[in-house]
Amino acid sequence: MPLDQLWATWRSLYVTGDPETRRALPGQHPRPADSDGNSGSLFERILNCGAPDSETFVLHRGAGCFVILNRFPYTSGHLMVLPNRAVADLEQLEQAEFAELWSLVRAGVSALKSTLNCDGVNVGINLGRAAGGSQTDHLHVHCVPRWVGDANFMAVVGGSQVMPVALEDVWQALRPCFTDLDAPPASGQSAPEATFDT
Repeated sequence: MPLDQLWATWRSLYVTGDPETRRALPGQHPRPADSDGNSGSLFERILNCGAPDSETFVLHRGAGCFVILNRFPYTSGHLMVLPNRAVADLEQLEQAEFAELWSLVRAGVSALKSTLNCDGVNVGINLGRAAGGSQTDHLHVHCVPRWVGDANFMAVVGGSQVMPVALEDVWQALRPCFTDLDAPPASGQSAPEATFDT
């Protein structure tokens, strides 16, 4: 059966962009200037690349963790929660990072439910290549919004996936849900608890 094409022109920068000068975007391998010392995992490079959050789709930067939209989502609104530093396993997280990670997962789920009106959310982590992880050096928790009937004929029969909302629009919709969390905690205090009205 021939595969039909669905045009996703927002990915054109990835295909046509100069790899030496293109911005670091989630899902791409950013090439930071050698002089700035910006190295590390893919996600560390994205977090520290200097591009505006609206271009990298970072929704929140916390004391030890951050929230970002997946550049190549399973569905519109697919976000990830990660520690700021690259660790491969949950056991490597400090207690404060662990608490902040799961607080932000809860905040992300709440934001997806209240903003995108999804019927459910898949939350998961792939730890190690055998578990399906593609970026195994930097653990990340996937939060994938789901709607009743969202596995439509395009995915099941057509082998294609339709993204109904552009990443830029999803970022604009979800970003306000994280503004209350943006103030860094005072010295000696833990990160603020994530809360949202649902």
